[in-house]
Amino acid sequence: MSSSSWRLSDFDFELPEELIAQYPLDARDESRLFVINRGDGSYLHETFKSLPDLLRADDLLVFNDSRVIPARIFFRRESGGLSEFMLVRRLSDKRWLSISNKSARLRIGETLRSISNEEVTIRIIDRKDEYFEIESNPEFTEDILSLIGNVPLPPYIRREPSREDIERYQTVYAKTPGGVAAPTAGLHFTDDLLARLDSKGIERVCVTLDVSWGTFQPVRHDSVEDHDMHTESYHIEEDAADKINRARKEGRRIVSVGTTSLRVLESTFRDGMTVPGKGETAIFIYPPYEIKAVNALITNFHTPKSTLLMLVAAFAGYDQIMAAYQEAIREKYRFFSYGDAMLIQ
Repeated sequence: MSSSSWRLSDFDFELPEELIAQYPLDARDESRLFVINRGDGSYLHETFKSLPDLLRADDLLVFNDSRVIPARIFFRRESGGLSEFMLVRRLSDKRWLSISNKSARLRIGETLRSISNEEVTIRIIDRKDEYFEIESNPEFTEDILSLIGNVPLPPYIRREPSREDIERYQTVYAKTPGGVAAPTAGLHFTDDLLARLDSKGIERVCVTLDVSWGTFQPVRHDSVEDHDMHTESYHIEEDAADKINRARKEGRRIVSVGTTSLRVLESTFRDGMTVPGKGETAIFIYPPYEIKAVNALITNFHTPKSTLLMLVAAFAGYDQIMAAYQEAIREKYRFFSYGDAMLIQ
């Protein structure tokens, strides 16, 4: 099928509500792992803690070390009314793109005060469609957001965040603050599992992609190619790029931990090499796009009609991934951010 003929309905599937994970498991690495062999289309049903035995000893794993910030914030209008904001993406030190539950009432130029600390304010600078550009005073550092904000749980987790989510909606290796959604494939890793990977000689490096709230943005066009992809900021250190390029030169597999790491690697792939540096990407990957920068992918199960499902369909093959999702539903895998995982190799 050509890229121009894909319809949104091609990426739809029926998912029983009870398979949408609302809470994390007690142990991160006790989640299930659905393994797809792209070569022969075979499946394995494993647990995530078996990952070191499923990888090759010379593999290189690429993690996204983005740290989720408390991006769900609450402010009081001058009229006294309350407004909830979700930070979507950082634009500069004090400016953010955001969405609000009171979008019809907010006015450009209006100043609102945090309900937790009246000295923290935001001013509405501009509006485009459902998005507001806001300016904070002072700068929204991680410390300030920790005082005034909550964990930004995805919209399909239909409950209020708990204290447990502060730890569990964060990878154990999270380092660089700025993401407003977790790189969820990494949520299954524990310190012990990372140590087991190290003991096997499996190399790992980190890149950074600040996952934006746009990752949950629905595709609103029936023709897939008409979708406008959201933009996210990334950073690859020179040392990480060197290790990735060396592994590639030596014929070793590059294993992307998550679609976010894959998007960074694919966006920075030039003439067979990963190029270090900072930048922004709005790369939209869907069939028949050929992914060139990675050889295997660890990922969670994604929502129907989402750009992330389209990405894994491009990597694994459309027919294979849609059949695998039906198998996962039959086997009652847990879906989405707090759900189970998939290894496509």
